[in-house]
Amino acid sequence: MTKAEIVEQIYERVGFSKKEAAELVEKVFDIMKETLAEGEKVKISGFGNFVVREKNARKGRNPQTGQEILLEARRVLTFKPSLVLKNILNGEVEGSAADATNSDDAEGTSAS
Repeated sequence: MTKAEIVEQIYERVGFSKKEAAELVEKVFDIMKETLAEGEKVKISGFGNFVVREKNARKGRNPQTGQEILLEARRVLTFKPSLVLKNILNGEVEGSAADATNSDDAEGTSAS
C-alpha cells in the first residue's frame, strides 16, 4: 500500500476531502519521522512499535571479492508488531492464541 492509497482510503472511509486526507497523512508521517530522528520510540497501540537502534562499527566482507571492509556505526529502524496485529495476520481471534496456550499448559501439567 502506498501513501496515495492511504490518502484514498481516508478520503473514502472518513469523508475528508482528498486535500485534507493528504495533509493529515503527511502530518502523521512528519511527526513519526521527527520523533524517530530524535531517537524516541513510536508506539501505536494495537499495531506495534517503531524503534531506532544503534549498531556499532564492525568488520564485514564484500561478498563478491571476499575483501574485508569496515562497516561504520549507524542507526537502524526496527518494527515489532503488537500481539493484536500478529493475531490478525495469522487469522486468529483476539485472545485465542493465549487461551489455547494456557489450556495446553494446563493439560500438559495435569497429564504429567
